[in-house]
Amino acid sequence: MTDQAVDTEGTKPLAGKQRPAAAPAPTEGQFLGRTRELKELRADIERAGLDTLAGRKAPRARVLLIAGKPGFGRTALAEELVRQVADSYKGGALRARLTEPDGTPVPTERTARDLLAALELTAPPGASEDDLVEALREALATRRALLLLDDAADAEQVDALLPDTPECLVVAVSDGPLTGISDVRPCTLGGLDTKSAVELLGRYTGSVRITVDPRAAEGLVEICATQPAALVLAGAWLARRPKAAVADLAKQLCTEGDGRPALERVFHLVYAELPPVRAHMLRLLSLAPAGLVDPHTASALAGCSVGVAESTLDDFAGLGLLRRVASPLPQYEVPGCLLPLLRSLTESEDRPAELQLARARMLERTVRLLVSCRAITETDSSPAREKLAGMPSSLRFKNPRAAADWLRIRQPALLASARLAVADGELDTLARRLMAALVRAMVAHFGTRAAAPELYGIHQLVLDVAERRKLPREKAAALLNLGDLDARTGRTSAALARYRAALDAGREANDPYATGRAMESVGGAHQELGDFDRAADWYGRALAQRLARDERVDAARLHGRIATVHTYAGRYDEALRSWRSAVTGHRRDGDVAGVARALSELARVQEYAGLTEESLCTCQEAIEWARRAQDVRLRAALQLRLADTLDRLGDPVAARLHRGAAERMLGNELPEDLSTREHDANAYEIRSTSAED
Repeated sequence: MTDQAVDTEGTKPLAGKQRPAAAPAPTEGQFLGRTRELKELRADIERAGLDTLAGRKAPRARVLLIAGKPGFGRTALAEELVRQVADSYKGGALRARLTEPDGTPVPTERTARDLLAALELTAPPGASEDDLVEALREALATRRALLLLDDAADAEQVDALLPDTPECLVVAVSDGPLTGISDVRPCTLGGLDTKSAVELLGRYTGSVRITVDPRAAEGLVEICATQPAALVLAGAWLARRPKAAVADLAKQLCTEGDGRPALERVFHLVYAELPPVRAHMLRLLSLAPAGLVDPHTASALAGCSVGVAESTLDDFAGLGLLRRVASPLPQYEVPGCLLPLLRSLTESEDRPAELQLARARMLERTVRLLVSCRAITETDSSPAREKLAGMPSSLRFKNPRAAADWLRIRQPALLASARLAVADGELDTLARRLMAALVRAMVAHFGTRAAAPELYGIHQLVLDVAERRKLPREKAAALLNLGDLDARTGRTSAALARYRAALDAGREANDPYATGRAMESVGGAHQELGDFDRAADWYGRALAQRLARDERVDAARLHGRIATVHTYAGRYDEALRSWRSAVTGHRRDGDVAGVARALSELARVQEYAGLTEESLCTCQEAIEWARRAQDVRLRAALQLRLADTLDRLGDPVAARLHRGAAERMLGNELPEDLSTREHDANAYEIRSTSAED
């Protein structure tokens, strides 16, 4: 979690309408003090490293370490350094936080993926940590970039992300030394110098109270150990009490001095004067996923209205208890240095059952927002309109664009909420609903391919819950979804293992849909691996199940997949029989477009088998069916195929006529490959939970 910033970045105003501050806001964007530290850090950038002194070229990026305890402005110093030197790094400045608010190290895989996304590079979903790190290093190899790695838990986290080029610079923030990284340049951070500390205090209190009693101000600064986070709380406390003297606060803190750290004493002074309802809300903010709070999160946690929650959050920000996040939406961050204090209060003052209820309310609110977020994209659907109309106005979005923006901005907190809900283990029903709603919302707004990396992680969480709760149906769904993503990124062997496990889970659940889907997917994986005999066998098993259940549409499609495999294997007689069965099946179902596509593929196989005249007749029949289906692109593709066949039969005049007809249909646009159309038409979807929201 980012430390309390010395430059008071938490006071940046939100876009849009704001409530008036109850206390004067400090001057924003002006960094205080740390002149010596900044000078040393900038000098370290240019200083020769050990490799250079030894006559060798530096193999990796230089690492500058800012070490210190949370609350002393270490992140603010790192940000100021980045701001000052950013112009020298044309590859851009990248930022990543390496520790969760609860102190858990962030997996390197997730950090590498986020950094690649910041570089506008896509990484395949489900890629291993080694692959992602290698992709990141390759991306940075040709860039002169600057990396800010905040809140590093250990040297291994930083070492895994170091670019393999001396042109890059890494600024790491950590509690202590990064033992194990060679040639790291440490800068150990303590409190501010007295002058800067007094100035920071004066930003909140105004200059008059500092001027009339400078010694009291210096005494208060000393009591606060010149710690920026403590000074911000003290200054905000004084700002709310214009008649209180600086000496009064200093005396009160001295009276309460019992060996506790300065930040803890000031925090407890501010907290003790909060009304009970607001104190309760403040404690519950420690439950916010990723330490990010918006009015809906606070409203659900505390059980109050959204308007009251937003007003209270603004007041907390004015007191220095929260930091506003620069965002188009009202969003706040709990300072990392205050989180342990809030958790301690929560453990001592709130019953576990109350905390669990607050978590449940928060998850339920998140689910309802996600349902609303998805439903607004389905305004042509009567059920969707009814669902939106039945929701409170505070849960509805103005338009799909507003919903997509909310989903994009809140995505880190939403994903963190899913991870925390699964890790908790006591709210699995809500966790499952949350993940299902999150998947549907992301697919609706971003599309399956664009959201694939995040979806992969969500499906893994679904699998964890399904295995823990022994839910074979959901286990099968999660395995099928993960297998599809593995197959799409070329990890066919891994996908095959997922599909086989899904088949076992589907059989355990006695779910014919899942078992049929799994058998077909196993066949598809064998087909991709070139094992056409096994592919045909598994497609045949899936076909037998479809026929037994009288699922004629799927049976006709499976006839086509079996025919395709036989074609790849050179077994044209079997392929022709299967395609004729597919034509018959589509014709019985009244699927005109399906008949046209199947006839087209039948004509292709007839040509492969040397039955040129029959292929010509079949192709002409397919064109007629495509005309009836009003599929212009399919007709054009068939016209081109017919032209090629006529060329081989020695009739170039007729071939030119058909080719010209195809060009008139599409202009300069070439028709897509029919096999690709057939593959897309065969795509399957499976939900990770029931259809209910």
